[in-house]
Amino acid sequence: MTRATELTTFFSTNPHAIVCELTSVRGSSPRAQGTFMLVGQAGLFGTIGGGALEYMVIEHARRLIASGRAEEAMDVPLGPEIGQCCGGRVGISLRHADAAQRAVLSAQVDAEDAALPHVYVFGAGHVGRALAQMLALLPVQVMVIDTRREELELLPAHINAKAVAMPEAVVRSAPQGSSFVILTHDHALDFLIAQEALARTDSPYVGMVGSRTKRARFSSWYVGEGGDAKALDRLVLPIGQQGLGDKRPEVIAALAAAEIMVHIGQREAETERANAPEPLGVVNGR
Repeated sequence: MTRATELTTFFSTNPHAIVCELTSVRGSSPRAQGTFMLVGQAGLFGTIGGGALEYMVIEHARRLIASGRAEEAMDVPLGPEIGQCCGGRVGISLRHADAAQRAVLSAQVDAEDAALPHVYVFGAGHVGRALAQMLALLPVQVMVIDTRREELELLPAHINAKAVAMPEAVVRSAPQGSSFVILTHDHALDFLIAQEALARTDSPYVGMVGSRTKRARFSSWYVGEGGDAKALDRLVLPIGQQGLGDKRPEVIAALAAAEIMVHIGQREAETERANAPEPLGVVNGR
């Protein structure tokens, strides 16, 4: 379920709701300025960081709903006074989510959903299914690709999946910045998909399930097919390289999901640094 769908469900069951937004953050805080959550009498959408702060804001928002008041502001120190140890201070606005506000929030969440990075999981076997379900809990857009329709039918209904005769062609048409995880039932197919994925320098993560022996075989084949040996540095093989040696599908999937998110986060940080404005220099006059 996307956040947009969750928001629609929340609004349908909470005709009266309060938008609680972090309007200022000084020092350490569990969430950044601009983060919001919605509080209704029957439910919640989002989080401003949990803990004593969130509990306090939820109580306050529900008092506003009960009293019919539309707007208020809070200024909260995140210290011993409320049982937290962040050490910072946050300002929070609380306001009634009227029709106009709901439209703004819906558009914002739609845009955020659309901007989430894409992760393509090639192969719907035991590891692929476990990985897809874990990634579906994270802020990415997951698509599972397999040539075998019967394997895709074993996935939960909320996981996006597609049967494709030539999975390597999916790599070429994937959106900018997509990541690719390769775990099909066929080594030759794995190699073809990886070859296409490594041809894209915009991918934060290209990973393949396997062993060091499989990596050596793929590397030899890839270079023999004219691939750039330097591109192999971007291939994660085996995936989930935390050194546990645990081959259970769920454990491999958990380690791979963490690995994928680290690579995506590092690429996003690099992009932010590259796009940051240059600091103004000091001009020394005479």
